Amino acid sequence: MGKIIQNSTVVQNLEDAGCNQEEVEQYLALEDRGALKSQLNLLEAHRKKLLEGLHENQKKIDCLDYLIYQVRKIL
Repeated sequence: MGKIIQNSTVVQNLEDAGCNQEEVEQYLALEDRGALKSQLNLLEAHRKKLLEGLHENQKKIDCLDYLIYQVRKIL
């Protein structure tokens, strides 16, 4: 099976997804070895990290929303 996506496109996509240089290099090294399952694991781990950050930020937004609500009640 040939490469489905060109490396430049993959690198750009990984960078756009917030992967650091080490993660990009690791992904490409796995690709060179044909380790598709390991590539998928790397992508899923990064996705999980991003999702955890999203949830953490959502909690912070909820706290701010509550404080905004309380202050507006006073006005």
